Amino acid sequence: MDIERQTLATSDLRDLLGASDAYMARLYPAESNHLVNIDSLLGRDFEFYAVKDGEMPVACVAIRLCDRYTELKRLFVKPEWRGRRLGKRLLSFAIDRSRELGLSVVRLETGIHQPEATALFESLGFRRIGPFGSYQEDPLSLFYELS
Repeated sequence: MDIERQTLATSDLRDLLGASDAYMARLYPAESNHLVNIDSLLGRDFEFYAVKDGEMPVACVAIRLCDRYTELKRLFVKPEWRGRRLGKRLLSFAIDRSRELGLSVVRLETGIHQPEATALFESLGFRRIGPFGSYQEDPLSLFYELS
């Protein structure tokens, strides 16, 4: 299964992001969810990628292009596809793609109720930092950077 850049807001991609939205809404209140909609993900400030089973997207990640760094957004694997290392594949791909774009610093925001995600980030060398960009301090948020 290849990682493919997505350029169209298909109903299958909307469904995948809807599943991500529902998952995050179960974990965090709305004011602590920093989700980006599909129209933004397909815009000029982002590159949006998915892993598909046939034509069905089962996992995704977005790379937000900032001036001096990239920010990873919307890393999500459907629950029935977890445990197959798709999250690690997507994360490694996004790090490599950031470097290809000439940006050696990668940042992300995640939440405190996602220990599997934080363990993955830390296993790849991400370190905790304070809020960046437009983020504010939030007791439910964790901020990471990889240089």
